Amino acid sequence: MAKGKWAQGIQPRHFHWIIQDQLAVCERPGGFGTNHRKVRRQEEIIWIREQGFDRVISLSSAPTNLHNYDELGVAWSHWPFPGHDDVGSFLESSYTNLQQLLAARQKLVVHQDELSMRVCGFLAGYLVWSDLVPDPPKAISVVEHLTGRQLEADGREIVGQSIRLDH
Repeated sequence: MAKGKWAQGIQPRHFHWIIQDQLAVCERPGGFGTNHRKVRRQEEIIWIREQGFDRVISLSSAPTNLHNYDELGVAWSHWPFPGHDDVGSFLESSYTNLQQLLAARQKLVVHQDELSMRVCGFLAGYLVWSDLVPDPPKAISVVEHLTGRQLEADGREIVGQSIRLDH
């Protein structure tokens, strides 16, 4: 019995659905910085695989531990979130790619090292950009409710930039 339970892995920290059964967000599997644990990373990647996710999208600046997804048979993409100067073009290409993956019925999980305001803003911005929640204050409220985190200036700025993008 215990073997079956552990074979399913463990849910990553701060895991939340943004679009139920399609798009989720979490902290980087295994944690980040001094809190990172190899065994926890492996268990969380196993959980992602066993839950049927088609792809992990890492927004982390460095490609840290991405090879571990390969080792456990999980597809991944690395979209490093840029500094403040290049955010507009990053959002436009990322949102377009995200929309294509979701249209292809891919089940996705997005992460950065931690569940930061920038990641929450990225997801709220996607809800606005894709017209799933076209009203920016409502999209911010939805993501705040789903993640239990209040979107601060950095995150709100990203949502503001998403309004100005073509699609």
